[in-house]
Amino acid sequence: MTRIISGSAGGRRLQTPPGSSTRPTSDRVREALFSRLEHRGLLDGTNVLDLYAGSGALGLEAASRGAALVLLVESHKSAAKVIRANVGVVGHPHVRLLTDTVERALAAGPPAGARMDLVLLDPPYDVSEESLAAVLACLVEKEWLAPEAFVVVERSSRSPQPTWPGGLELSGEKRYGETTMWFAEPRPNDVVA
Repeated sequence: MTRIISGSAGGRRLQTPPGSSTRPTSDRVREALFSRLEHRGLLDGTNVLDLYAGSGALGLEAASRGAALVLLVESHKSAAKVIRANVGVVGHPHVRLLTDTVERALAAGPPAGARMDLVLLDPPYDVSEESLAAVLACLVEKEWLAPEAFVVVERSSRSPQPTWPGGLELSGEKRYGETTMWFAEPRPNDVVA
């Protein structure tokens, strides 16, 4: 069972897509991640981009904890259907779902120039390291990131560290059993204000 851990929708249950194409972040890992994000002041009133959204649990947790805008991107139609139901459970008025590939969504640029303060990436296992590197590069090239943005990449602990593009640098990592999260931030001189 996946649920919203805290905030205005805390305790509400979320559906997960059928099959094994998505692997929701465990409650324990999500709780640790969001404690870190709250400690850094990265939730209240921020713009959040959740790529490879799956059930939407990461982005919806951010919405429950005070994010101003949450944009969820998911290409699989069955997962997008589940996300739509989960958005209704959380009841946040500024959550948007884009049913498209991450690559096409990012190539279009941010909606109305809304730069993202927090970007959450939890790609499926079959997303190659090269594809992930191209997605991270597009975040920088298409100016999705706010000057003080924080990027979180969640992968299997057996995966190598992501290849960071010019404009992003590793600021930390944390392992939770079989899951590792890498954290990156824009290099101050590389992001257009």
